[in-house]
Amino acid sequence: MFLPSQVAILPGQLFKQLHPDWQDALSDLETHIHSIEMTLDHASVTPEFNNIFRALSGSLAGIKVVIFGQDPYPTSGVAQGLAFSAPSDIERIPASLRNIFKELHDDLGKPLRKNPDLSDWVDQGVLLLNRVLTTEIGKSLSHTDVQWEKVTDRVAEVLGKSDVVAVCWGKNAQEVSHFFRKEWLIQSAHPSPLSAYRGFFGSQPFSKINSILERNTFKPIHW
Repeated sequence: MFLPSQVAILPGQLFKQLHPDWQDALSDLETHIHSIEMTLDHASVTPEFNNIFRALSGSLAGIKVVIFGQDPYPTSGVAQGLAFSAPSDIERIPASLRNIFKELHDDLGKPLRKNPDLSDWVDQGVLLLNRVLTTEIGKSLSHTDVQWEKVTDRVAEVLGKSDVVAVCWGKNAQEVSHFFRKEWLIQSAHPSPLSAYRGFFGSQPFSKINSILERNTFKPIHW
């Protein structure tokens, strides 16, 4: 259940978090986004309200890769509005992200990454987007009935019309795979501890992404 927020935030602020490019692309969903905003308890939602659309706060034009996840980390203070990313000063890296770093190490032979903040990927044109953009603190998948998928479906549809590499990790993420051309699509199991050994480990997504980019004259991502 979602209770009206007691926090004094003016309505209509969520849509304003979007970059103008995304405001244009999602213009016909403004009312839908507003209705989502009205269901959220700003005091218990994660990521924090001001970061809900952080992934879509940058220009659409600069996106080269999109990585789809499931929903935000439920632990308070961990989710940042970027799928899989976490604060650099966090005491313990989330398990899914540890598995991502393990696969990155195995795939590219790089030293095991320790910084959980993936902003450097974003700066290079990687969009990190969950299918469901919010959850209640302490409860995974508690906002699956909020209809965030209507928004993230549209994002996938828009990106699928451009030269963007799509990475779909897990069943929920793979629901948007049909929006992308097969030659620009990478799919595997989710990196969570429950599924990483069912096809995520050994899938070599990072080298595959860069291979697609380089074949199409794009600069590879420095992972």
